[in-house]
Amino acid sequence: MQENAIDIVTRAHLVVALFAYLLGSIPFGLVLTKLAGLGDIRDIGSGNVGATNVLRTGNKPLALLTLLLDAGKGGIAALIAYHLYPGGDKGIDFAIIAGLAAVIGHNFPLWLRFEGGKGFATTLGTLLAISWQIGLAACVTWALIAAIFRYSSLAALVALAASPFYAWFMGFEKVAVLAALLAILGIFRHQENIRRLLKGEESKIGKKK
Repeated sequence: MQENAIDIVTRAHLVVALFAYLLGSIPFGLVLTKLAGLGDIRDIGSGNVGATNVLRTGNKPLALLTLLLDAGKGGIAALIAYHLYPGGDKGIDFAIIAGLAAVIGHNFPLWLRFEGGKGFATTLGTLLAISWQIGLAACVTWALIAAIFRYSSLAALVALAASPFYAWFMGFEKVAVLAALLAILGIFRHQENIRRLLKGEESKIGKKK
């Protein structure tokens, strides 16, 4: 009986992860820009399918909608997973698995030959859904750094690096582990941005290419 229960929970984890991955892999930036007649977003700017590159088209409402939808992917996946086992450790565990899988889906989407975005918006959505305090702290960090330096990538890197520490100091140890994993993944996905920042070649927020 105990082995059967473990098998059921393991299968549930896999189902949740698969669902969250597929949800996270929907490339809203690409879909929205094509629907708006702006062509393939991958052909401009950084070639990324995220909100920052959509902003380079000059369409601010579309960039905002992309940001909200990309963040929503992580948040919705985590919330649905949490409500499978609401109010307990299992719920948090399922939410963490779902959030991580959604970010992986955004970064490596099946539909785009595993060449997706960098996952920052989806990371924020995940953190806000699992622990709004940590998500809010990351959002404020991004906003402050972006306002001062005008580099979206730099703001994202600082917010990603800071989020595990926020979670740890607030006493959310499991979320700290998730935030650390997401930070490692996000920093890895920002390698090109880091190189451009070091060379002084990174585009500032709102600048078209």
